[in-house]
Amino acid sequence: MSTGQPLNFHGRVAVVTGAGRGLGRAYAQLLAERGGRVVVNDTGADLSGDGVREDPAEAVAAEIRDAGGDAIACTASVATPQGGRDIIAAALQHYGRLDAVIHNAGNVRRGSLRDMSSEDFDAVLDVHLRGAFHVVRPAFPVMCDAGYGRIVLTSSIGGLYGNFGVANYAAAKAGVIGLSNVAALEGAPAGVRCNVVVPAAVTRMAEGIDTSGYPPMEPELVAPVVGWLAHESCSVTGEVLIALAGRVARAVVAESPGVYQPSWTLEEVDRRIEEIRDVTAPVVFPVVPDGHADHIRYSFGLAHPVQVPDETQGTR
Repeated sequence: MSTGQPLNFHGRVAVVTGAGRGLGRAYAQLLAERGGRVVVNDTGADLSGDGVREDPAEAVAAEIRDAGGDAIACTASVATPQGGRDIIAAALQHYGRLDAVIHNAGNVRRGSLRDMSSEDFDAVLDVHLRGAFHVVRPAFPVMCDAGYGRIVLTSSIGGLYGNFGVANYAAAKAGVIGLSNVAALEGAPAGVRCNVVVPAAVTRMAEGIDTSGYPPMEPELVAPVVGWLAHESCSVTGEVLIALAGRVARAVVAESPGVYQPSWTLEEVDRRIEEIRDVTAPVVFPVVPDGHADHIRYSFGLAHPVQVPDETQGTR
């Protein structure tokens, strides 16, 4: 429950990847303005992920310090396991602790599904999805051992609903949600919370798109949502929050109640498909505390309306 007091990050240390520009820069600045110490991570690569320059990360860190905040720059790449370890190590070595990780780093390589190369597919997964794992993996045990942590991963509208010409991006952003769910489940007993933000802002990723008719979509509209997810007052875990043009909402995986019968034929599926698909009364299984098993219990309960044992961990 809210206390009505201003929220701050005094004493907290946060890592923000992709913080040299756009959304990541806004996140880093907000956390620093609220008293947090920030590791500003950015390789300085171009939009496709190529090239490395130190300028963006150090420039943002310098802006924060000039404004009276505390920040250091780190140019290691999230795209490699060693880069992820180096980013987390920068926080631990310089500040001696780690409280929050915001994985925002991203790249774009567009191409239709029929033409996309394996290289372009992998290059985007390396930053968005593998990059999330590369920073979460070394951060997670540190947070669990400390009994506290906040992890914020980044998905997208494309990850939820797809989009043309970005099969690599959409696949990576959908995968991030699965990673977050597991981190939320495994982190819950240790006080580590992990959530996903689906942000939208006019940044360099909007290059080539006509944004003249868009409503205000500055990164600063998204930053408070991410800041809350990274704050100790964050009361949710395993969730997805959308922040787009001033609208903040929750996205969920929902199912239709479904149709049970003891056996099926192809023709019966065809005959009952509209009943099967009817989401008038959707069913939602929250990730935490036990969405995986709750899902199985629900289906088992239709087949055998008796108490279902808990030994469902090996079922999928």
